[in-house]
Amino acid sequence: MRNEPEDFVNGDYDLEERQALRRVAGLSTELEDITEVEYRQLRLERVVLVGVWTSGTVIDAENSLQELKLLAETAGSEVLEGLIQRRDRPDPATYIGSGKAVELRDIVAASGADTVICDGELTPGQLRQLEDVVKVKVIDRTALILDIFAQHAKSREGKAQVELAQLQYLLPRLRGWGGNLSRQVGGRAAGGVGIGGRGPGETKIELDRRRIRERTAKLRRQIKEMSTARETKRSRRSSRQVPAVAIAGYTNAGKSSLLNRLTGAGVLVEDALFATLDPTVRKARTPEGRLFTLADTVGFVRHLPHQLVEAFRSTLEEVADADLILHVVDGSHPDPESQLSAVREVLSEIDGALDVPEVVVINKADAADPVVLARLTMKERHSIVVSARTGSGIRELIELIERELPRLDHEVHVLVPYERGDLIARAHQEGEVLSVEHTGDGSVLHARVLGDLYAELDRVAKPVETV
Repeated sequence: MRNEPEDFVNGDYDLEERQALRRVAGLSTELEDITEVEYRQLRLERVVLVGVWTSGTVIDAENSLQELKLLAETAGSEVLEGLIQRRDRPDPATYIGSGKAVELRDIVAASGADTVICDGELTPGQLRQLEDVVKVKVIDRTALILDIFAQHAKSREGKAQVELAQLQYLLPRLRGWGGNLSRQVGGRAAGGVGIGGRGPGETKIELDRRRIRERTAKLRRQIKEMSTARETKRSRRSSRQVPAVAIAGYTNAGKSSLLNRLTGAGVLVEDALFATLDPTVRKARTPEGRLFTLADTVGFVRHLPHQLVEAFRSTLEEVADADLILHVVDGSHPDPESQLSAVREVLSEIDGALDVPEVVVINKADAADPVVLARLTMKERHSIVVSARTGSGIRELIELIERELPRLDHEVHVLVPYERGDLIARAHQEGEVLSVEHTGDGSVLHARVLGDLYAELDRVAKPVETV
C-alpha cells in the first residue's frame, strides 16, 4: 500500500496514477524460475515527424513542428527526427512528393523509427501511398490528437465524445481485404459464379462501415442524453441568476492551474498537452461577496480536428452560455498570437461564443519575456498579466471579473418577513448586500440585486419608507 502525503488533492492522485509504472506478469523470456520481476521502462514508439511548409515564415513552420513534437511525446513517443519540406501545397498522392518520400524512407530505415507522423490531416489515399513507400506506420496530426484524447478521457461523457470523434475519423479510412473475399447474393444474382459465390451480399468493409454508422448513431443518442444533465445544471444556475465565467484557451496555457488558484478546485495539473478534458465547474466569489461560477473547458490547438469540435459541442456550449470568457494564453510561448487566433477560430464554430465579452489572461508571467508581455498587452487592450503558479496578478484578475460581471442594476431597501429568509440568503448569494438589520417585524435588507430577485422582493417585501 502506497504512502499518501497528507497534502495530496484530487489532481495529485490523478497525476500519480497517470505516471505510475504498470507491471504485466508473464512477459519476461530471458530469465527462468522468476520469483519477482523488476519494473522496467517500457520501450516508447520511435517516430519521425514530417511537415509541409506552405505559408508563413520558417519560424512558423518550426513552431508548428515543435508543437507536433510535444503532441507526440504526450502520446508516449520518442521523437528521433523532424523534417520540413517547402511546397506550394501538399502533394495529392504522398503528401511530400514521391522523391521526398523515398528520402524519408531512407531516414526512417537509418534511424530505426517505426512510425511517421505528418503535421496535417492526410486523405486516406495519401496515408496508404506514403505507407507503401516508407514501409512503416504513418499517422497524421488528427489521429495523434484523437489518440491523446482517448488516453486522457475519464468521464463517461468524455469517453463517448472521444469514441464518436474517432469513429467519424475512421469511417472514410477503412481498408478492405480485396474483391476476391467479397460475398455476393446467391442464385442467378451471383452472375453464374456457382457454388461458393453465395453469401450475405456485403463485403467485409461494407459490414464494418455499417457497424460504425450504427455505433455512431448510438453514441450521438447517449451524448444527447448525458448533455441533458449539464443543461439542467446550467438552467438551474441561470434561473437563480448566478453569473457564469468560462475559462477557455490553448492547451497547456494553464487553465486548470488558474481554476485551482481562483477556487481551490484541486483538478489535475500537468505540463502536457490536453492533460484535462472533462470540464469542471466550481463556485467562486468576488471581493464584495458576489457568487459566480467558473467553468474550465477543454483546451484548443491549431487545426483542432473538426470531429472533436462536433463531438465536444455540448461541452463547448459552456463557453457560449457564459457571461464572461477568460481567454488564457501562455505568455512564455514563442508565438502566443497564433494561440489566440487558433482559439478564436474554434470559438467561431460555436454559436454565440464570439458575442460573449472576453478578457485575455496572459498567464505564466513568471517565465515570460517582458518584451513579449508588453507586446501582447499593447495588442490586446482588454487583457491582464498573471501567474497562476506564483499568484501574481490574481487579486487584480478577480477585481476585473467583478467589474465585468452583469451589473446589479436594482438597489432595494425593504422589510423582508422572517418566513422569507430564503430571499435574504439569495441576496447574499446572487447580489451585493450592503446591510441587514433584524427588527421585530422582519429583516431590513439594503442590497443591490438582479432583476429576477428584485421582482420577487417587490412582490413579498415592503419598502422601508412605508413601514
